[in-house]
Amino acid sequence: MQPKYPVYIISKGRWESRLTAKCLEKINVPYHIVVEPQEYDQYAKVIDPSKIFVLPFSNLGLGSIPARNWVWEHAISIGAERHWIMDDNIYNFYRLNQNFKGRVTSGTVLKLAEDFVDRYENVALSGFQYTLLTAAPKKNPAFCLNTRIYSCILIKNDLPYRWRGKYNEDTDLSLRVLKDGWCTILFYAFLANKMTTLVMKGGNMTELYKDDGRLKMAESLRDQHPDVCCITWKWNRWQHHINYKPFKKNKLIMKEGLVIPKGNNEHGMKLVRLK
Repeated sequence: MQPKYPVYIISKGRWESRLTAKCLEKINVPYHIVVEPQEYDQYAKVIDPSKIFVLPFSNLGLGSIPARNWVWEHAISIGAERHWIMDDNIYNFYRLNQNFKGRVTSGTVLKLAEDFVDRYENVALSGFQYTLLTAAPKKNPAFCLNTRIYSCILIKNDLPYRWRGKYNEDTDLSLRVLKDGWCTILFYAFLANKMTTLVMKGGNMTELYKDDGRLKMAESLRDQHPDVCCITWKWNRWQHHINYKPFKKNKLIMKEGLVIPKGNNEHGMKLVRLK
């Protein structure tokens, strides 16, 4: 099974690593990678040019925000109801079942996430939890409601928002939709295995994270959402801290007339030993 909604990767300076592109090709998921014009030739040497979208701007110094908004408008222009937008440092997807993380070999988990989200009228954002944050023996739910969605995001296209600012754009967007009563779904049943921030060259390393970038990022989010955000010192660096408790009141609204079949359906997924 493959996703029904378009998949976009935003990438800069990572034509050599191109982790997410390699991952999606490995599991046969169609995608487009979105790059700035000055880097097209490098990407075209290692990725099928038909999979490359070239942005109409470059080096704006605003991180990934302009590219993200370009992707959103492109998804609308092709008539899609939602779109996936992924960071370029994801190297595997997993299914979490009974605390066992099984690496997936198809796009079925993306399709199942779409089908689940489409049961409801009011899911603005959804996405996959990081593999690193589901360590055994902790029990994890199938999904978590009304929290931040990072890095691998399924977005409802007709939302009255767009990406903004320069820092922590995913947390900011999550908070804006939650404050307006929408729901978000963070899947634990399906996971994204992502490189840790600040490890890989390229991306936002030069534009955002240099010098005191971490503190500026936290301050920016606090200024945008002072009612739920504060700044703390964790893991030897400045971090923002968000209080998501006010959004527990946001409830999922199932679509009228929806009939969900009873019983367990694995949708063709089975556990096999990979070489």
